Amino acid sequence: MESVVLVIHLILALGLIGVVLMQRSEGGGLGIGGGGDGMSTGRSAASAMSKLTWILAAAFIVTSIGLTMIATQVADTGSALDSLSAEDLVLPDAGDTAPTLGNDLLPPSAADELPLTPSGQ
Repeated sequence: MESVVLVIHLILALGLIGVVLMQRSEGGGLGIGGGGDGMSTGRSAASAMSKLTWILAAAFIVTSIGLTMIATQVADTGSALDSLSAEDLVLPDAGDTAPTLGNDLLPPSAADELPLTPSGQ
């Protein structure tokens, strides 16, 4: 069910992008574009493209809410700490020693054969 709604959601997203990009610019958005005919009337009549944009946007929002509801139902309600076993939660005794790291993390000593900087040759 979730995958079907997700596929519909993605198709709506692509359709919404396409419809918005195909619409004619009416200008004034960023002060550029559009072919104004000099008349600054309030609101023009809704075209078929703008109606389709509203329909796709509403369907996109509905599928977004639907995906959220599906995800909350499927999600595990337990805490991440609930999945730990009792042995994982036990602290080590004070008598335990820290693991030895060896000499791998120490810087090279002066007795090493190779110099730290490259030669000038």
